[in-house]
Amino acid sequence: MKKSAELQHRTKRFALRVLALIDWLPNTIGGRVLANQLARSAASVGANYRAACRARSRAEFASKLGIVAEEADESLYWLELIRDGNFVLEKKISLL
Repeated sequence: MKKSAELQHRTKRFALRVLALIDWLPNTIGGRVLANQLARSAASVGANYRAACRARSRAEFASKLGIVAEEADESLYWLELIRDGNFVLEKKISLL
């Protein structure tokens, strides 16, 4: 499988796994905030990577890939908050 296609597949799987994880978050104000923020950033990783693959130049690709890295780091932040706040069991988060 071509590297870009493989990464597109992996980022899509990541978003789907995150969406499954957020179903475990409590239906509280904090849980809903975390769920919404994490869902947006995790889905953006794959969406922005796909956009990067359609870049018209190396500079555009690099710029869009920077957005991918930012969204991935933001997703990590929300996952850390969920873990550190004991919102769900750590074993549900560890594979993400």
